[in-house]
Amino acid sequence: MTSQTTIDTTGSGGKAPATPSGATPGKGLRGHPWLTLITVAVGVMMVALDGTIVAIANPAIQKDLGATFAQVQWITNGYFLALAVSLITAGKLGDRFGHRQTFLIGVIGFAAASGAIGLSDSIALVVTFRVLQGLFGALLMPAALGLLRATFPAEKLNMAIGIWGMVIGASTAGGPILGGVLVEHVNWQSVFFINVPVGVLAVVLGVWILLDHRAENAPRSFDILGIALLSAAMFCLVWALIKAPEWGWGDGRTWAFIVASVVGFALFAFWETKVREPLIPLALFRSVPLSAGVVLMILMAIAFMGGLFFVTFYLQNVHGMSPIDAGLHLLPLTGMMIVGSPLAGAMITKVGPRIPLAGGMALTAIAMYGMSTLETDTGSGIMSVWFALLGLGLAPVMVGATEVIVGNAQMELSGVAGGLQQAAMQIGGSLGTAVLGAVMASKVDSDLAGNWTKAGLPPLTPEQEHQASEAVQVGVPPVPPGTPDAIAAKITGVAHDTFISGMSAASLVAAGVAVVAVLVAFLTKRGENAGAGAGAAHI
Repeated sequence: MTSQTTIDTTGSGGKAPATPSGATPGKGLRGHPWLTLITVAVGVMMVALDGTIVAIANPAIQKDLGATFAQVQWITNGYFLALAVSLITAGKLGDRFGHRQTFLIGVIGFAAASGAIGLSDSIALVVTFRVLQGLFGALLMPAALGLLRATFPAEKLNMAIGIWGMVIGASTAGGPILGGVLVEHVNWQSVFFINVPVGVLAVVLGVWILLDHRAENAPRSFDILGIALLSAAMFCLVWALIKAPEWGWGDGRTWAFIVASVVGFALFAFWETKVREPLIPLALFRSVPLSAGVVLMILMAIAFMGGLFFVTFYLQNVHGMSPIDAGLHLLPLTGMMIVGSPLAGAMITKVGPRIPLAGGMALTAIAMYGMSTLETDTGSGIMSVWFALLGLGLAPVMVGATEVIVGNAQMELSGVAGGLQQAAMQIGGSLGTAVLGAVMASKVDSDLAGNWTKAGLPPLTPEQEHQASEAVQVGVPPVPPGTPDAIAAKITGVAHDTFISGMSAASLVAAGVAVVAVLVAFLTKRGENAGAGAGAAHI
């Protein structure tokens, strides 16, 4: 049922009739739908870009600041942890105070934190400001979706989300290329400083273009205990996924955090049935399409982010490409997402989300199966085919699942729905990296000793075998300094062959996850409340 909205034209709470669906939300440039899309895309681009661009800068940061490997890992982990934990709460803030204000605060904070990282002279400061980046990024991501939902009429919302998804996909995939150029030709600080002018542009456009939107039934209070319980549960879950590769899946600490997460989610669900204005009304999940959209987003992220995690090691450590060359080899994936996202939006508008979503996940499954067949000497042409097919499959899923989640939520919960969509993607990505990483580790552990012996190499001690396994899991040959060329060549061959077997197993698991997602896609349908957007109140 479409939620009613009102227009406060007096600034004192007076209410006028809602704007009819499809009406232009304001005169002139302010509130113009397509200009709103451009504005939020500029802000979202910073967050998506930072998800991958920093990985290229990490080695330079480690060398310049004298950081340990574990400390450098927290440059990425701290960012994603803060982002994942706070996304839903940040969406609620947008619903309460207005998505325009939340978006602008997020952009200003994100750009300021980026500049502060560039000026930092210690790894502790870098990690601290990366956490702040994640928190401010969480503010602007759901707000961007809330603004699109409130600005665009139902018949154009899918196209808008398609372009929005295109920006995210292009920024995510383009991060390694831009990062490689900046680190190689400028310095690692420039990777962060680049966000400052982009942030200034987004703020100027936001002040000039964006029009605030709030539904009549927007929340007026905060579910403080609900926020605390959900944040604790999300933290325990993401922390367990981050630490599982280090601790091991059988370690008591890993399971302690997983159990704590389950208990936290259970307590959160119980509390949400008791509070007057819950953080997430559980009735939201009575919508089977919305729930299916959330599950689909998680499964897609597991297959995509988990599978792609190993491809970067394959290109750089097995094929010996530079970061820039590796990024260029992923352009078929990026290109198909750029082309496919708006086309997917138009297709979903015409035929609904089920067929495009199911078809997209089927293509993703085929692409991941194809990637399981890659060898140490596979040519660029074959790789490009599978990368392009993956991009073509992901495009309708990024667009369709987002529309299903946001469009099936009431207008007053659009921020929460946007946060839910982004949180599902972050959890899926973390889960994919952790689970497929465990598959890779298991396969390498089981194959390395046998491959090593077959190659006629000297036997390894248990400690040496453990160290070699860790290196091989990222495609690095464990060649000791001073090793004769003939022996080094044998070690390299064993390492690469073993890595390929692990990547193949992980890719097959990712393909299986994508097949399950095909079935979930058939539970989705067009958003029941999407038409509420164009009638949103303007303040």
